[in-house]
Amino acid sequence: MDSFTTLTGVAAPLPMVNVDTDMIIPKQFLKTIKRSGLGTNLFDEMRYDRKGKEIAGFILNQTAYRNAAILVAGENFGCGSSREHAPWALKDFGIRCIIAPSFADIFFNNCFKNGILPIPLPQEQVDVLMKDAQRGENARISVDLGTQTITTSDGEVISFEMDPFRKKCLMDGLDDIDLTMEHSARIADFEAAAKMRRPWA
Repeated sequence: MDSFTTLTGVAAPLPMVNVDTDMIIPKQFLKTIKRSGLGTNLFDEMRYDRKGKEIAGFILNQTAYRNAAILVAGENFGCGSSREHAPWALKDFGIRCIIAPSFADIFFNNCFKNGILPIPLPQEQVDVLMKDAQRGENARISVDLGTQTITTSDGEVISFEMDPFRKKCLMDGLDDIDLTMEHSARIADFEAAAKMRRPWA
């Protein structure tokens, strides 16, 4: 998994509440088990019309936000089904950080497992960042996981809370498999001992 330490980039404003995982990546794109290629269909039904043509008014189709690395959204982001394809699509597009007043539980956890930093903040602080993001590509926001701070384009610093274990995993680029493999020597010892005790198994 890619590590996350610091990030400076364009933030796209998406002032919508209850953005569910079917909006993030519609069900017809769930056939793949690959984590790549889904960025093209991120927010598919909002980005494209029925003929596959871009909808000019959607935020990620606007020139200033085509390379957005941060998403500032409304409350309850990622609600709906538990599909892990949602963070896959966001990351494949280039989104590495999502800031919102609240997140759906499963989506929130899936973000950490895929190298995305979700940051819940009080509504008034999200409003500040949303307003900053609406200024376009010249307004770049910086996120520092080490210091747990967000810096606006005007230099205002906003602090956020972070679980120490999740912080370590993101900064070290550790997903569930990586965490397991950190104990590979102990696992090998256990398996060897088990084989001695039960050679028939």
